[in-house]
Amino acid sequence: MEETQRKRLLWTGLIGSGVVALCCLTPILVVLLGVVGLGAFTGHLDTVLLPALALFLSLAVYAGTRRQQDTSSVCCTPHQSEGRKP
Repeated sequence: MEETQRKRLLWTGLIGSGVVALCCLTPILVVLLGVVGLGAFTGHLDTVLLPALALFLSLAVYAGTRRQQDTSSVCCTPHQSEGRKP
């Protein structure tokens, strides 16, 4: 995986987890839906927000572990020039 893609996945997972956790743990989303007139949907927020939180957290964990695996495999690969005779 490319380094910029790994960083993008990690930041997407972290920021998405933060936004979803903010909506789950505080009444911000309930108040906003009430102001807009969609307060009837507040009973169904858990069915959307909890799987979204799990998705973003798993994305952040995946990106973090891929980064550690790729950096550890780079330092331990043998060089191609070691098998050549001078």
